[in-house]
Amino acid sequence: MAMSFGIHIGHMGGPLEEMRRLWKFADSAGFDWFSVSDHFQESPPRGGEIDCFEAISTLTAAAVETKRVRLGALVYCVAYRNPGLHAKSLTTIDHLSHGRVDCGLGAGWHEVEAKAYGYDWPRIGVREDMLEEYAQIMRMLFDTESRRSNFSGKHFRLENAPNNPKPLQPRVPIWIGGRGEKRTLRAAAKYADGWNAPYIGPDEWIAKVQVLDRWCETEARDPKTIARTVNLGFYLGADAKGAARGEQVFQSHFGKDPRDGFLRGTPKETLAMLTRFRDAGCARVNIAFREGPYDWDALHAFAEIVFPVFGVRRPS
Repeated sequence: MAMSFGIHIGHMGGPLEEMRRLWKFADSAGFDWFSVSDHFQESPPRGGEIDCFEAISTLTAAAVETKRVRLGALVYCVAYRNPGLHAKSLTTIDHLSHGRVDCGLGAGWHEVEAKAYGYDWPRIGVREDMLEEYAQIMRMLFDTESRRSNFSGKHFRLENAPNNPKPLQPRVPIWIGGRGEKRTLRAAAKYADGWNAPYIGPDEWIAKVQVLDRWCETEARDPKTIARTVNLGFYLGADAKGAARGEQVFQSHFGKDPRDGFLRGTPKETLAMLTRFRDAGCARVNIAFREGPYDWDALHAFAEIVFPVFGVRRPS
């Protein structure tokens, strides 16, 4: 099975020119995806003093400065935006990008951030209910055959709502991100075109896929119709010295994190892990960054060493 690669910014702290360089690199180097995170302050939390750019406006800029890559977010928090406004925003980006936008949704987790900005933060079960309603509304508003949409839920409502112009794409892909087995993966089985898990290793990812497959059986959904992807934190170096620097950065970001979904060492040392993901049916691995500056030598080395192994063609 083929596997492609994407780039994700897990915390959009800039500097802005580094971020712009990153999505241009993704577009020109053979990656097929570029995504942003949906936060208003740094993630993981480190005091709230670090720069953080906003997701929709950042993705809009990426849309006008790229030509190839799919453009998404992993994931937009359903507690932060009215779904009607969100559908209008992504439809606009779809037009600006000539039909390259994806819609990623999640129940959210950053309670400190939500409270800082005055958002209601109900318990996770309620946010999962919101996620299911939100996904249905986005599908309605993206539907190119439906001129008006109506929805009456507990958390969101549409009343004869138009979304004109419609997206350029016949079907805007909806992604649901997260690892929750009882609600999130069931929502993915019911409503999503794709599922993404952040920062977990192959063993846990495979276990989550098996849960997703069981929910697909429950929901009478063909599991092959749901793309499965993973985000892996990028802390590589082009050589041993670069790997040591990357390890220092990892310790400052995630040193005590029990998850093992991080690329550490050199690109060659990642091949076994990446192969396990591919063999398990992973459609795409997104290498995930936080604030810059980025290690450009490591990025180029990753593309040069890893892409040929997985049959990724780099644009001429």
